[in-house]
Amino acid sequence: MAGALSRRQMMKLGAAVTGALGLLPVLDGPACASPHGHDVPTLPWPAANDIVANTKLPVFPDRTFKVADYGAVADGKTDNTAAFAKAITAANAAGGGHVVVAKGAYVTGAIYLKSNVDLNLAAGATLKFGGDASKFPTVLTRYEGIECMNRSPMIYAHGEHNIAVTGSGVLDAGGTSSWNKGSDRAYLDDLVAKGVPPEKRVVPGSGHAMRSTFIEPYSCDTVLIQGVTLKNPMFWQLHPTLCTNVTVDGVSTDPSTAHSNTDGCDPESCDHVVISNCILGAHDDNIAIKSGRDADGRRVNVPSQNIVVVNCTMNGNWGAITCGSELTGGIRNVYAYQLKVTGATKFALYIKSNTLRGGFAQNINLDSVSGTFDRSVAYVTMTYNGQTGNFPPKFGPFSITNSSSTKVNGKVLDVSGLSSDHVAGFTAQNCAFNGVSDTKNTTSNVDGLKLVNVKINGK
Repeated sequence: MAGALSRRQMMKLGAAVTGALGLLPVLDGPACASPHGHDVPTLPWPAANDIVANTKLPVFPDRTFKVADYGAVADGKTDNTAAFAKAITAANAAGGGHVVVAKGAYVTGAIYLKSNVDLNLAAGATLKFGGDASKFPTVLTRYEGIECMNRSPMIYAHGEHNIAVTGSGVLDAGGTSSWNKGSDRAYLDDLVAKGVPPEKRVVPGSGHAMRSTFIEPYSCDTVLIQGVTLKNPMFWQLHPTLCTNVTVDGVSTDPSTAHSNTDGCDPESCDHVVISNCILGAHDDNIAIKSGRDADGRRVNVPSQNIVVVNCTMNGNWGAITCGSELTGGIRNVYAYQLKVTGATKFALYIKSNTLRGGFAQNINLDSVSGTFDRSVAYVTMTYNGQTGNFPPKFGPFSITNSSSTKVNGKVLDVSGLSSDHVAGFTAQNCAFNGVSDTKNTTSNVDGLKLVNVKINGK
């Protein structure tokens, strides 16, 4: 079994050593050893370049395990849950490799990824997650920032390392609509208040329902999600949680308005994350960085940090880069570069918390963001949903540089701290915002506000 390598090490090794390590292309899919992460350009922040260079990528032995050899049938109706589990278990037991899904439609329940396994979908392969809830076992997850036991995400892993979902196939969660429903977070809030531990906050059978996310590695190290297309989500689409070394590259998520809260990618309490070359659609935030909610977030107390987003198209209807509102564990060191914002996306930067949630959002930076914004370029609020408590959030510094718009259906900046809790720094520099309907910015309780060479409608 080969160990994980950083991008810097991968680039130095080159193609010759790649071959020596047994990192050969898999049938009809990209080899995980040659990730599109190499396409990340030099970023305008040295710290961001360090994050990219030091975020490890998984490496897999040159072994293939065809799901068809383990009983999988691509007829769009046979239940393949057991066949996928057998193939993944065999690959893991052999020390790792590529579980290859050939062209065709495969009905399946939840897929559990094991260490050193790459689930590789060939062009024309579709995983159709089904309507039999019993095929989605109860697992530890987070629902809107609160740990609980709920039905498994479509693809899940817990405590695993060196894992991947790759290829050019499609993941379709539309078939789960019969059971994958509900938003009764108040039930969890009540259990947390009573001191019930996460392993006893069991949702299935409780009379309450909360949706399951789409792809969720939980407490995993060295994760790659690359090339695949997600369709018909019921809830958050990519949700790495409590993970380190996460790469999301060349992935397309679903912008459908059929279901609300279908964020494109929600790294939660993760360290070293690179999201590159993606087309992120959502009926909510495109990328929403999170770190737990309220009392349960303070119990876990793990931040999201060292996150790079580069060369992505944003086609969701809320924030391109959102921090919160579940940011009780804190968010720091976020760098977003070369984002194209389309459609009815409301904000380029959306940062939200309140004095009940607390937490922090610090050192959040956007550069070379362009497009249309349906409300404001930047919206920062400490009064989200009107909730109050005794945990004032710590915000700032933030920056937006070298960015532009062709339409803003509102203000460029709507940035507010509290009279007793100011935003600690906001910089906008070398920006040209056109098509702005309201040229009067709102900036209240902001210390260190700097506007340098910023033009609004040419002025």
